[in-house]
Amino acid sequence: MMSHVSRRHLLALAGAGLATLSMPALAQSDRLRLAFIPQENPDKLLGDIKAITSWLSLEIGVSVEGFVTIDHAAAVEALRNGDADISFMGALPFVLAEKEIGAVPLLSEIYRDAPSYTGRVFVRRDSGFNTLADLEGRDIAFADPISESGYMYPLAEFERAGLIAGPEAAEDFFGRIFFAGGYQQAMQAMAEGLVDAAGASQYADLLLTPKQQAEVTWIAESEAIPSHVVIARPELDVGLRQRFVDVMMKLNLPENRDKLRYLYGPDGYVETDPSVFNGVRDMARRYGLL
Repeated sequence: MMSHVSRRHLLALAGAGLATLSMPALAQSDRLRLAFIPQENPDKLLGDIKAITSWLSLEIGVSVEGFVTIDHAAAVEALRNGDADISFMGALPFVLAEKEIGAVPLLSEIYRDAPSYTGRVFVRRDSGFNTLADLEGRDIAFADPISESGYMYPLAEFERAGLIAGPEAAEDFFGRIFFAGGYQQAMQAMAEGLVDAAGASQYADLLLTPKQQAEVTWIAESEAIPSHVVIARPELDVGLRQRFVDVMMKLNLPENRDKLRYLYGPDGYVETDPSVFNGVRDMARRYGLL
């Protein structure tokens, strides 16, 4: 279900206390709990989680469990409370988690030989929309209010085009703004005509059916964004954290690459450098999130 969120609500979401998961805090160093963000069908994701955590358990030598959170903010809250040790999330949620709880970046995803990607504004091919200006007074669905490619960077393209002065003015430009809960949900809403446009990752159209993919296009693309990142709560045992990283890097080997499809389908992973997120930190500060 899509929900309409005001700017004030958006800023509240950027804080730490959005969603608390009622799971027991973990103090053990003999197991890992992973939080996954529902960027695609949660039912499918649950099956993927079981497959990858089984492999990780064998390789790391500890019990590895996974669960799907409501959204990025819920994952950060799980890390804060010790309900999760590690989470997969976008660059913007990471820099917010870094500020709020001292989250540590471990790995970045590789797509098409690069640890970066873009956000796009998608429309239906038969919509008649050719420029961002055509969307004035129209409805748009974004993936998540704390998402770089699913909100901040696509919205920044409207600012770059001179159509809005900043996020505060977005509600005056569009008819309605929705947050759909994930890339697939936002894209599906656009493809089915529930909204006029969708802001999502450049790869989000791959979450549609082949027929729908042929029926949609994009009219704007953002600057490069650091790829999604794997992060850890700062209290996680350093040795266990490194074992996790070492095993995840094994996914780059030919014999293990088939398992990448269980982790949102990247082409591989690289150990990340915190400095690559400086641009995202600047974006978050400019939009009042840091």
